[in-house]
Amino acid sequence: MARLLFFIFLSAVITTEAQQGESVVNLGSFLTPTTNSSWLSRSGLYAFGFYQQANGYAIGVFLAGIPEKTVVWTANRDKAPALASVTLNFTSDGRLIMQSAQAEETAIASPPERAASASMLDSGNFVLYNSDKKIIWQSFESPTNTLLQGQRLTAGKELFSSVSESDQSIGIFRLKMQTDGNLVQYPVQTTDTAEYSYWSSFTDGKGSNVSLCLDDDGHLYLLNSTGTILKNLTQGGYPTKDVVYFMRIDADGIFRLYSHNLDKNGNFSVISRSTDDKCAPKGLCGLNGFCIMNDQDANCLCLPGFASVNPGNWTSGCVRNFTAESCNSKDESTKYIMQAVPSTVWEDNSFSSLTLLTKEDCEAACLKDCNCEAATYRDRVCQKQRLPLRFGRRELSDVNIAFIKVAGSTSTINKIEPLGRERYSRKDIMILGISLGAFGLIMSVISAIAIYKNRVRAYRRLSNSGNVDLSMDVSLRSFTYSDLEKMTNGFKEELGRGSFGTVYKGTIWNGQKIVAVKRLEKLLTEGEREFQMEMKVIGRTHHKNLVRLLGYCHDGENRLLVYEYMSNGSLADILFKPEEKLCWDERIEIARNIAKGILYLHEECESQIIHCDIKPQNILMDEYRCPKISDFGLAKLLKPDQTNTFTGIRGTKGYVAPEWHRNQPVTVKADVYSFGIVLLELICCRKSVDWSFPEEEAILEEWAYSCFEARELDKLVSGKDVDKRQLERIFKVGLWCILDEPSLRPSMKKVLLMLEGTVDVPIPPSPTSFLSTV
Repeated sequence: MARLLFFIFLSAVITTEAQQGESVVNLGSFLTPTTNSSWLSRSGLYAFGFYQQANGYAIGVFLAGIPEKTVVWTANRDKAPALASVTLNFTSDGRLIMQSAQAEETAIASPPERAASASMLDSGNFVLYNSDKKIIWQSFESPTNTLLQGQRLTAGKELFSSVSESDQSIGIFRLKMQTDGNLVQYPVQTTDTAEYSYWSSFTDGKGSNVSLCLDDDGHLYLLNSTGTILKNLTQGGYPTKDVVYFMRIDADGIFRLYSHNLDKNGNFSVISRSTDDKCAPKGLCGLNGFCIMNDQDANCLCLPGFASVNPGNWTSGCVRNFTAESCNSKDESTKYIMQAVPSTVWEDNSFSSLTLLTKEDCEAACLKDCNCEAATYRDRVCQKQRLPLRFGRRELSDVNIAFIKVAGSTSTINKIEPLGRERYSRKDIMILGISLGAFGLIMSVISAIAIYKNRVRAYRRLSNSGNVDLSMDVSLRSFTYSDLEKMTNGFKEELGRGSFGTVYKGTIWNGQKIVAVKRLEKLLTEGEREFQMEMKVIGRTHHKNLVRLLGYCHDGENRLLVYEYMSNGSLADILFKPEEKLCWDERIEIARNIAKGILYLHEECESQIIHCDIKPQNILMDEYRCPKISDFGLAKLLKPDQTNTFTGIRGTKGYVAPEWHRNQPVTVKADVYSFGIVLLELICCRKSVDWSFPEEEAILEEWAYSCFEARELDKLVSGKDVDKRQLERIFKVGLWCILDEPSLRPSMKKVLLMLEGTVDVPIPPSPTSFLSTV
């Protein structure tokens, strides 16, 4: 009790001393834009007062001396800039108002009672006190676009981006700390639903009264009401001496954590950002515009037949450069033509949906419909749209095509120009192209010579020193059979058996690093084909969710592959053993990582790869239980212009897609099917076919759909940590993946977005048949 009283007394003394040392603003004080323009904090770090905006002045909080880069709070953001003749008055009756020369008043703060004093704190918080020295209003509780050290964005609160760095008016993006515990970024004027989200912390349902917090060391994190950290957005631990940190949602819709070194004036560094994809923020290019990435920069283009409203402001969007006639019964095809914009995605606000065989059919259907101004086509579904289109971006890996109706007589409408860029003449373009081509050729030759010499030198060093570690950085290491015999102690310790061979445990670097050595044991022709395939596929892939190939042996008839060692075995080892338990969050994270690995094979490799044998036994787990896809012996490479292939049945019974059995062309959707089966197994912690269960429960996908239809998903899973909302979403994703018709299955990119909660998951249709999977 005595300690508690002493602590209360000490806190009171410290608070009193701090207030006495503050830069106190008394009643009757005033500021003007040109003289005595701000009230400084005690150290002079922050200032509250006037700063210049456009041709006038605004009132806010900023780092003293450099307001043009560090405005962290603004009063009445959407008010027009004030004239130089205005005055900021802290009146004798306790009101903080801006007063014009004509005596018009604008409130800067609206506390519940009249203030007795004010202060600009060294934390960047401007506060109003009552006569009892209690804070009755503070800028920290009404944030604009910035979060400062010690400040919290509490549940239900939002940050809104500015129009630009020089215009602090409310822009088009927002960051919301939702009451469900999820921190999400949306465009403004949209509902708080997944379809409009473009970034999320994925912490929904994990706590109540969650706040976004920023500590003095740059630690940005989500904290719940019990004091538990739900998620670290940065690790913190950055220098605190003479450094200021602040997080801001910028005009481009990305929130960034900045540091400013006070010893180096003007030195601002970005420590972290919500996304590296500058086209991710929805609506960046305004209505009828879409975003493309040009190297690392975002660029905006207008739809065919449209021109920029304001070339200096992307978000203003695009308008038609021709006059559209009103809709009537006349044949539209005589007045208009359709222009295609491939590989673009848009918000779906269609008024009609048709199932059509070809994109040409979709194009013709819109052209004949006077109500149709645009159409999108994907997977035989044609969506008729009215303008404007919004949230557009180019996705080179996406098969969606947009068709835009434009005036048939306009000859220039099919030229899609970047916003704000001038058109160049053909001569200029030709000269520029030849110059760049010549320069590129010279640089390529020089680079090739340099790379060749470096690799030759490296190889010689490796040959002389026998250092395996360096060789792996140069290229795949070539081992002799005797090398691998020694590394595996005569192939003594077996790790597992696959369809083409056995995997053994070995060591390199004088026993310092454990590896997995796979020896092919089938007939030479079959083994040779699998060996060449694994070399070709894995040797060119680099992803954290794919097993890394370190080396190989091509010695006489011996064919062996050396992989990184996965200390936790396969997903099957963990999933199907009762003594091994994965919590709900681990299972969800494993599912997302497997999806990322498959997505890489399908859309991000130089050649598109169909794995053909996705199953828990081929998903290995590293020491951190991060899944990595392995066993590419059955993989099929597709040429750049190829989307499907005919081949004999491959894969493992129970995971093989139905099209394998029907002699139909096989696409990447075969892997989507297999992933769907694995996803159901992962969520339910059981095999897809298990006859130890009652007959109606033996085939997992049949039972899963029955439980989903009866709204009895609890029968499928166990554990108190299961998130009920996530459970339903994940099962819907799994059921979409295992649909009989390949074209109805989502792409792996869509699967990942649905798993992450970025897009909504519609109710899946009833499967037509399960017989072919058993």
